[in-house]
Amino acid sequence: MLDQALGILKDVFGYDAFRGNQAAIIERVASGGDALVLMPTGGGKSLCYQVPALLRDGLAVVVSPLIALMEDQVATLDELGVAAVALNSTLGADEQRDIAARIRRGEIKLLYLAPERLVQPRMLAFLEQLPLALFAIDEAHCVSQWGHDFRPEYLQLGQLAETFPQVPRLALTATADKRTREEIVQRLHLEDAERFLSSFDRPNIFYRIVPKEQPRKQLLGFLAERRGDAGIVYCMSRKKVDDVAAFLSEQGFPALPYHAGLPAELRAHHQRRFLNEEGLIMVATIAFGMGIDKPNVRFVAHLDLPKSLEAYYQETGRAGRDGLPADAWMAYGLQDVIFLKQMLSQSEGDERHKRVEQHKLDAMLALCEETRCRRQTLLAYFDEVLPEPCGHCDNCVDGVQTWDATEPARQALSAIYRSGQRYGVGHLVDILLGRDNEKIRAPGHQRLALFGVGKHLSEAEWRSLFRQLVARGLADVDLEGFGGLRLSEHCRPLLRGEVTLELRRDLKPQQARSGGKSPASQLVRGEERQTWEALRTLRRKLAEEHSVPPYVIFPDATLLEMLRSQPRSLADLAGVSGVGARKLERYGAAFLEVLNGQEPAEAPRQATDLRHELISLARAGMTPTQIASQLSCSEKNVYTLLADAIGSQQLSLDQALDLPDELLMEVQDAFLDGEGELPPVAAIAERFGTRVPEGVLHCVRAALRAELET
Repeated sequence: MLDQALGILKDVFGYDAFRGNQAAIIERVASGGDALVLMPTGGGKSLCYQVPALLRDGLAVVVSPLIALMEDQVATLDELGVAAVALNSTLGADEQRDIAARIRRGEIKLLYLAPERLVQPRMLAFLEQLPLALFAIDEAHCVSQWGHDFRPEYLQLGQLAETFPQVPRLALTATADKRTREEIVQRLHLEDAERFLSSFDRPNIFYRIVPKEQPRKQLLGFLAERRGDAGIVYCMSRKKVDDVAAFLSEQGFPALPYHAGLPAELRAHHQRRFLNEEGLIMVATIAFGMGIDKPNVRFVAHLDLPKSLEAYYQETGRAGRDGLPADAWMAYGLQDVIFLKQMLSQSEGDERHKRVEQHKLDAMLALCEETRCRRQTLLAYFDEVLPEPCGHCDNCVDGVQTWDATEPARQALSAIYRSGQRYGVGHLVDILLGRDNEKIRAPGHQRLALFGVGKHLSEAEWRSLFRQLVARGLADVDLEGFGGLRLSEHCRPLLRGEVTLELRRDLKPQQARSGGKSPASQLVRGEERQTWEALRTLRRKLAEEHSVPPYVIFPDATLLEMLRSQPRSLADLAGVSGVGARKLERYGAAFLEVLNGQEPAEAPRQATDLRHELISLARAGMTPTQIASQLSCSEKNVYTLLADAIGSQQLSLDQALDLPDELLMEVQDAFLDGEGELPPVAAIAERFGTRVPEGVLHCVRAALRAELET
């Protein structure tokens, strides 16, 4: 069986060998056994069910929580020549009937479904009539009620064990501590499943956490070495997302906002752009992330503190899924801690739940204030021991300076107590530095014995000390008051002189090494740059023609291996990791032309150049069919670009299309018939059949949306 699996791995996916636990997992599932798979993001989880799906007879059903994730996987499999479909709410009734018929005829190997659709009685009855290869439950941590991604519909997936007792099931996740793993086993009835726990380590990610001072300026400093890289910037609030995206755009970094407050259509549009274009930055709340399969995200930056190490691990794990160098950067300050503690106190749930959440937040704070290797601390949280410091985080690279803060900490705690345990850090620092101002005089704090005793430290040093006192649980935030600081029970030994206190000294920004140049700039050397860009440009052109993201054609890791190994023939190219038989046949010759220093038969153009040319041709009066011929790309692609140009108001509908007035009005009325948001094109397409091409409907809808938003 392993030989067959290796044959599929090479012929279909283009890889020579399995990694880590993949071979053992595939053997277990292919022979009919259940499995629980814990594997880090980018570790190759999807192969663990895709290969057994091709080895076993029947239909493989994959449960996935997000439409974007399903569509991405289906597009990838389609490029590999594997028959896969996703059944979701974006499809019309006719499309769904057509898919059902193809499944009955045995033409489909993998079916992707959302959990709520799978557990519908009609769907279960439909599947009971079919030969089934396996059930794969992706993002299985969503079943955990303690988790940060809990989805109630996942709880119903336990019934698969009773309804389909002979069909092997595997649950897969990248983020699950011991408690969550037990919950997955219990709720999905996987007591007999073999457990495959891979290392949580992502050795290609460089971790850096800095004290928050001027966060926007700090972010710009981080991004300065990363121009042209794709990345994600996480913020806590929707307003902050909008503000930071606008700020980055003004500073010359192409950035898009993403949060739950944006119209669904605009969110989907921004997500498509992020997946399909190179070098975009997505500024987002945690609403953005699960289902983002883009492998060449080169950095993830946090401008606010995540509320748990699970969330931090999962969000930073969206960087470097291709195994190439990537960065996880975060700026964090005391206000983040206060905000999260306030959120926790106001949240619904019993005291036990809040205690668990507080424990998770404490672990997150401990990582931020850690003086040892960050990676060792992060992995220890997931019950994994890293024997040696990693050498690839800020603490390992910069070294951490500590200082004896025993006496200043006592002074700080006394200032909290003597001023009535109701003031914030700014006021307490003013007392310690002896600042004689109205805010100090009003309550008479200039008369405190502590007034002015702290002049040997700077304001920044005092603020750092207060932050670390809160992070270590020696002081707490008065959530019922106005967010002032108060003493906690844990500070008594320090105040009594029974213990000493070592704290980390925050490095000045210029003292902290950058952790290396931009990962992207490390990927290719100067003499390789021209060929590298030519390969990326060809990939972009092919992606536009096939209406898939560029990484679906070939990921960066495959292009990099082409660049380094310099294949001279199709046989050589077949040996490159990630080049399977189907892709070799489709794209091999074009990539060999670039590698051999020739111009491809059709000189590839950048996406922006193509868009610019298309707009010019449309303004000159060319029809979409003529434009497709002129630009040597598909008509579907032309309509997609036209709709984008209309939506961004670079082109009017009249310039893009020549529709009879009566027909145009009929199409517009169809979109405007209902209340609220414009319906998706799929909901309107049936009404017009072959009378109006679907691309035309996309253009009309884009024009209406632009009109409604102005």
